[in-house]
Amino acid sequence: MVCGAGIAGVAAAHALATGSGLRRVLIVDEGPPLSLTSDKSTECYRNWWPGPGDAMVALSSRSIALMEALADATGNAIRMDRRGYLYLSADSRRAEEFADTASEAAGLGAGALRVHRQGGAGYVARRGDGFAGQPDGADLLLDPALIREQFPYVSARTRVALHVRRAGALSAQQLGMVLLEQARAAGTRLLRGRVAAVDTAAGRIAEVEILTDGGPRVVKTPVLVDAAGPYLAEVARLAGVEVPVVCERHAKLTFDDRDGVVPRDAPLSIWCDETRLPWNDAERDALGGDAEGAKLLAPFPAGVHGRPVGAGASLMLYWTYDCPVETPSFPVTYDPHYPEILVRGMSVMIPGLSAYYAHLPNPYVDGGYYTKTPENRPLVGPTPVPGFHLCGAFSGFGIMIAMAAGELLAAHVTGAPLPAYAGDLALARYGEPAYRARMGGAGSGQI
Repeated sequence: MVCGAGIAGVAAAHALATGSGLRRVLIVDEGPPLSLTSDKSTECYRNWWPGPGDAMVALSSRSIALMEALADATGNAIRMDRRGYLYLSADSRRAEEFADTASEAAGLGAGALRVHRQGGAGYVARRGDGFAGQPDGADLLLDPALIREQFPYVSARTRVALHVRRAGALSAQQLGMVLLEQARAAGTRLLRGRVAAVDTAAGRIAEVEILTDGGPRVVKTPVLVDAAGPYLAEVARLAGVEVPVVCERHAKLTFDDRDGVVPRDAPLSIWCDETRLPWNDAERDALGGDAEGAKLLAPFPAGVHGRPVGAGASLMLYWTYDCPVETPSFPVTYDPHYPEILVRGMSVMIPGLSAYYAHLPNPYVDGGYYTKTPENRPLVGPTPVPGFHLCGAFSGFGIMIAMAAGELLAAHVTGAPLPAYAGDLALARYGEPAYRARMGGAGSGQI
C-alpha cells in the first residue's frame, strides 16, 4: 500500500508495479491524484546540488536519465526541455563564487565547467525544445556582451552569468499522469480514502484502516509506504515513527506576458544579488509611513527567479523571501502584496517587466508546502518498524527526483541491490555520527 497519490506516491507505485513486477499495489489518497501539492510544482529539474557528498547529484542525475528515457518512449509526452538554469549577477566579484560553486558541482559529478572570458567561441546556445544534444556541466560567461547577445532580455547591468546545462523544465502533470497510467496498466489500483490507523501489534505492518465515503475499511498489507507529502509526519506517527520534517509555505505567481518581454525559449533565470524593489519618489514617500510599507522599502534577499511556461504567453515567478514554517492548511493563503513584489523584484533582472507595474494581466497566485528535513534531503527507505517505508520530504525538488526516488524505494521494498546514495537518503542516517558531522553547515540547495 502506498499512502499518497502525489508525485512521490505515484512514482513509488510505478516503480513497484512496472520495475519490480509487484501486481498488488494499492494507492490510497482522499483527494484526486496529483492534486494537493504536486500540481503546484515549479516543474523544473537540475542535477546541480551542493555537497557534502554526491548523493543529491547522483539521485537527480539518475532521475533525469529515467525521465529522458520516459520522454523518448512516449514521444516526449512529458514535454521535457533542457534550456538550463541561468544564474545572473550585476556584481563581477561574484564570478569567483560562481566558479567555486561550479567546480564543486563538477567534482560531485554534475559535469565540467567551461569558462568564456571573451566572445562566444565554444559556447553552445540553448535550444527551445527537446533535451537531446545539449551539453552537461555549466558555462560561466564573464563577457557582458556575450551575455547580452545570448540573453538580450536581461539587465544591461549583468556582469556574470552561470548557465547550468543538465537542467530544464517539463510538465509535472503529464509526468504524473504517464506514470500513473503505466502503473495502473501493470495492476496498480486507486482507493479514495484517508489512512486513519496502522496496526503494528505483530511488531511489523499488518493492516491499515482507511476511512472511505462508504465507511471504514481495513486492508491487510505487509508493506505501507508513507508518501503523504505535507502529511508525511502525521502518517508516520500512526505507525509509531517520528520523522524530522517541517512544512514551509511557498507560493508562485503566473501571469500573461502580453508584451512578449521574455522569450519563450528562455531558461529559468535567477537573480543572485540582494534586491531593493524599484519605486519612484512618490511611491517611496507613500510607503514610508508605516511598518508594512517599510518592509517593501527594505532590501530583499537574492533569489528571485522565473521562466516562461506553457504553450501560451504565461510567465511564472517565484521568490523564497518569506517561507513560514507552519502546520499545513488548505487552501493556502498568501501575502496580498506578493504579485507586485515578484514583478518589481524580477524587473531588476528583466527590466522589460516594468511595463506591468500599473497593470498585471491575469495574475494568479498558488502554491503549497515544502516538506523538508533539516539538511533538505529526502527520506526514502525503511524505518524501525518492519514493512513501514518513507518516500517523502521532497521539499521543492519532488518532480526532479521522483522517478529515481521511486526506484530506490522499490529496491528497499523488494531487497534489490541499492545504489551508493541509498544510505544518505534513509531515515537511519540521523543515527550515524559520521553523517551528522559531515552535514554540519551544509548548503540546502534551495533556490
